Amino acid sequence: MMMRKTLRRYKTIQLNPAHILILGFLGLIFIGTCLFMIPGATKDRHHLSFIDALFEATSAVCVTGLAVVDTGTTFTLFGQIVLLALIQLGGWGFMTSGILMFLILGKKIGFKQRLLLKESMNALSLQGVILLVKRVIIITLIVEAIGALLLAIRWSQEMSVGKAVYYGIFHSISAFNNAGFGLEPDSLSKWVGDPTVNIVITSLFIIGGIGFFVVADIFEKRNIRKFSLHTKVVLIFTLVLNIVSTLVIFGLEYNNPATLGSLGTTDKWWAAYFQGVVPRTAGFNTIDISQMELSSLVYMMALMFIGASPGSTGGGIKVTTFALLLFALWAVVTNRDDVNVFKRRIPPPLVLRALSIAVSGMLFSFIIFFLLTITEKGADMSVIAFETVSAFGTVGMSAGLTPELSLWGKILITIMMFIGRVGPLTMAFALAIRSNQPKVRYAEEKILIG
Repeated sequence: MMMRKTLRRYKTIQLNPAHILILGFLGLIFIGTCLFMIPGATKDRHHLSFIDALFEATSAVCVTGLAVVDTGTTFTLFGQIVLLALIQLGGWGFMTSGILMFLILGKKIGFKQRLLLKESMNALSLQGVILLVKRVIIITLIVEAIGALLLAIRWSQEMSVGKAVYYGIFHSISAFNNAGFGLEPDSLSKWVGDPTVNIVITSLFIIGGIGFFVVADIFEKRNIRKFSLHTKVVLIFTLVLNIVSTLVIFGLEYNNPATLGSLGTTDKWWAAYFQGVVPRTAGFNTIDISQMELSSLVYMMALMFIGASPGSTGGGIKVTTFALLLFALWAVVTNRDDVNVFKRRIPPPLVLRALSIAVSGMLFSFIIFFLLTITEKGADMSVIAFETVSAFGTVGMSAGLTPELSLWGKILITIMMFIGRVGPLTMAFALAIRSNQPKVRYAEEKILIG
């Protein structure tokens, strides 16, 4: 009798899309953790500890780039290939990768799979989601191939052809997916003033960061007047943020001898440009992040919190959320009832959702930051904050704390990376207790705010 009741309850359990997406990412992370713990994955043939393997797998699947071990010197070729596979699958997303397998096997894709795909990619409707998946895969492979070829040609000038090709493939996949993993201990610092490396790497993570919706819209319409509102907002705000950030980093770090101060004028501009655009979730660096001015770190934290675009390989609250909040603020300041963007009215529920994403992101970030101040005794508060926001935005830049994290610190940053990848609101939906819509509307009463 008891067994029947248990089975009956089990059958009534219904997982919503948030639960399924989270379980899917957890499954990928678990597989990656197990593979990293194989002795053959590390060069010293001593497998990583469970926590270190979990951290690396989470960072790869969540396309973050934070690492507790050096990628180039720790992992064998097998370990690095596992890392790349996790980055690629994590960049595409759990459902996109799953749909790809369905397409390869010729399986029929049902309504439930389409609904999950819509949720995972933050699409506005179910219409055309399968076509979008095909475009995502094609765009990814083409862009990554071009990036790998250009980087291989450049690096073949200073290393063997085979090594240059491998470096090109690795960094192209890592950059396009906004992962930030590199094969050099100092990331890309030795190429701080190299035009080819700077242009190719930044182009890869900018294209990956603006989102597949935008890239597909650009290729399909090829006329800025015909672009969707989403595409216009993403392109304009991305351009403005990148230009402003380059100028801000250039000004703040100009006289810092540990970063831009020792470079020539041209190299200063390349370094300022790279570090100005990279906080939007890429994770590479061409100068020492730990030596940057506090004002620069604070500004970069703001960029990391904003993040990339919906439907992209990046994290953060997303640039469209940030833009929508600014437009909503402007509507309140100018005493307007509607939030208007480029002669289009934004639905109130969308504004409320944007506010919810921002607030939940700040709440999760504060909780992890607070707990890290307890576990990481002696660490500078600004460094803890930087590491927390970097994990939330799935950026991967470190001010030097990550390799020194305690056991509990690694666990907390792992949790933060996961929240940043699946999205704070998705995590909130998964944790929330399910309740039915109330059948009555209560009397309205105002409270004082502001």
